[in-house]
Amino acid sequence: MTLGDFFYVLFRHKRKIVVISVLGAVTALILPFVTPRLYESEAKLFIRYVLESKSPGQLGANDSRIKSPDERGENIINTELEILTSLDLAQEVVSNLGPQRILSKAGGGTDYYQAVGLIHKNLLVEVPKKSNVIRILFQHPDPEIVRPVLNDLIAIYFKRHAEIHRSVGAFDGVLVQETDKLRARLVETERELRRAKTDAGILSLDDSKKAHSEQIAKIRQEIFDAEAELAERQAAANEMAKLLHTQSMADTNQATATNDVAAPVAKIVEYRRVSALLDFLEKKDQEQSVEFTATVSRVKEVREQIAEAEKLKTQLEEENPALLAVKLSETKNVTAAQDSSPRTDFLAEMARVTALQSKIRVLNDQLESIRKEATTVEEAEGSILELQRKKELEEANYKYFSQSLEQSQIDEALGAGRVSNISEIQAPSPPTRAASKLRKTMAMALFGGVFGAFALAFLIEFFLDQTLKRPKEIETTLGLPLFLSIPLMSRNGKPQLLNGASRAPLLSQSTGVEEKRDPVLEGDDSSPQLTAGAANGNGTHVGTMHTFGAFSGALRDRLIAYFEIKKLTHKPKLVGLTSCAGGSGVSTIAVGLAASLSETGDGNVLLVDMNFQGTAHQFYKGTLACGLDDALALEKRSNALVQDNLYVVSAGSNQDNLPRALPKRFSHLVPKLKCSDYDYIIFDLPPVSQISPTDRLSRFMDMMLLVIESEKTDREVVKAAAILLSESKANIGVILNKSRTYVPRRLHQEL
Repeated sequence: MTLGDFFYVLFRHKRKIVVISVLGAVTALILPFVTPRLYESEAKLFIRYVLESKSPGQLGANDSRIKSPDERGENIINTELEILTSLDLAQEVVSNLGPQRILSKAGGGTDYYQAVGLIHKNLLVEVPKKSNVIRILFQHPDPEIVRPVLNDLIAIYFKRHAEIHRSVGAFDGVLVQETDKLRARLVETERELRRAKTDAGILSLDDSKKAHSEQIAKIRQEIFDAEAELAERQAAANEMAKLLHTQSMADTNQATATNDVAAPVAKIVEYRRVSALLDFLEKKDQEQSVEFTATVSRVKEVREQIAEAEKLKTQLEEENPALLAVKLSETKNVTAAQDSSPRTDFLAEMARVTALQSKIRVLNDQLESIRKEATTVEEAEGSILELQRKKELEEANYKYFSQSLEQSQIDEALGAGRVSNISEIQAPSPPTRAASKLRKTMAMALFGGVFGAFALAFLIEFFLDQTLKRPKEIETTLGLPLFLSIPLMSRNGKPQLLNGASRAPLLSQSTGVEEKRDPVLEGDDSSPQLTAGAANGNGTHVGTMHTFGAFSGALRDRLIAYFEIKKLTHKPKLVGLTSCAGGSGVSTIAVGLAASLSETGDGNVLLVDMNFQGTAHQFYKGTLACGLDDALALEKRSNALVQDNLYVVSAGSNQDNLPRALPKRFSHLVPKLKCSDYDYIIFDLPPVSQISPTDRLSRFMDMMLLVIESEKTDREVVKAAAILLSESKANIGVILNKSRTYVPRRLHQEL
């Protein structure tokens, strides 16, 4: 909607807007005299927070008991507003003060529910913007009752607030019972958890799993290192054994010569290896006995190896007594043996090999033992974890119920109304004359009247009134070209003259016949503005045309320009004028157009009345002057001449011998029309309807002008008429008649 549309609606409905606005203003002025006087008392409450008392079943990590109001006061404070305005509070106030006292100056009576409704209706509770303060206002015709009612209401509110949010002492028995039950469950769960850990041989599940993992990794690494060293020592010992083989053979032969029975070489080598290992272990045992006690595992392992070596040595001596000679020879030649470096190295390597083998065996045993312990822990892990989760849950429940029981006991000790979460920052004020409600009502009446008037104007304009009113609506609504917009020439009985227009006679001579009323001013299609009367020798008729002549000339010029653009050069050119309903000014416009075309002096113009209503201009000296057939004959059309080059006839004369069915009759007339000497033939056609022949006759026309009466013709009717005419494939133009310009030119200008 543009600014011009706004001004149009405003000025078109200015009377409605002014009347309704004045009624609203008058109502606002009358209200103070008809409204009963009210007195009011005001109090204010400050909401710091709301203390909630949860039931034992309401558990949660975010279970906060203190609820603070949000910045806009939309959550907690709104709940308090609902409590303050509840009917229960009003009922308790009426029960305390009595309905007769409350209704004494408000119509009287003892109706309990009427008193409750009066308190509820006159109680105003609101929250100022961006505030945690509740403003309570009570109004009543009796100044003696407003303050007691408000005092009693606030006291009952404090009590009801505590009952709703805190429920003091309501769950003490349940809390005590549930706390004892949870304590017993927690003790039993702790006992089962200790038993499960003792059976698994652990103190902490996580620490045990971590220790086992570290020990297994450490022992496996030691086994890898020992196995690598064992392979190294074993290879070195094998190489030394090859070097000492020759020397060993010589010693063996010498020992055999001194003994009757000689020992095998392999046994001798094994015997010497065992003897060397035994010496090494004994030496190692001596060294460890200095640093450690006999209970240390290292000492025990070495002594076990010494026992195994002695046992093996004894077994070799029993099986081969000749080995004793080897032992004696080794003893005698101890110095030589000590000086023999390869033999000493060999014995040392063999001792290290045996020691590494024992170490690997012990490490494997330790690894197996730790793995068994880890397996035991893993088997017990499920039950231990389940007991731990159960313990944690029971601890949380026990802690919550213990705190709830303690808080409930504290709340019960404090009692209702002794908690400082809500403060009365202003006690009920003394009664004063209430003006705020009256001012609001007056403002609503005043502004409601103004806005209601504007709303009604726009509602009528855009929804209720579906008529076409302005030239801009023609193309936007119908999609048809607008040829001319003719304003309403008279308003309230006063002619509205156009600039530069003057009253001028249609014909040059007058016959003294009384001039008829102007149909364009009165909105009448009963007869065109050509009046027949006495004629002179050449049959001249007279009539007048007022300011409408300027618009007739404009319509003529645009029609001629349209034919030139369309390159319609044939003669005659047939132009039909019709409308959607009677009274649209079709006949007047047809007469004006025909007269304007005849004034050009280029050729003759014929105006044909197709309405069949016997209009006055068809008669000359009281008899029918001329019909359509006569107007086409040169020797008979003199009676149809009304002014220079202008002929007026009726298609409904009784002298016509053509068929009465107009479409068929027109098909017979078309050849004659084309052969006539007229430049233009203007047809005043009946309004378009379902039964009128206008849509069928339009196919013979070079141009169809649809006259629309502004503010009277419905746009849907115009659309339907345009569709009927377009089906005949006629060229259609629109003339908007009797349009009104409501907006002053200094505010908005239109062509």
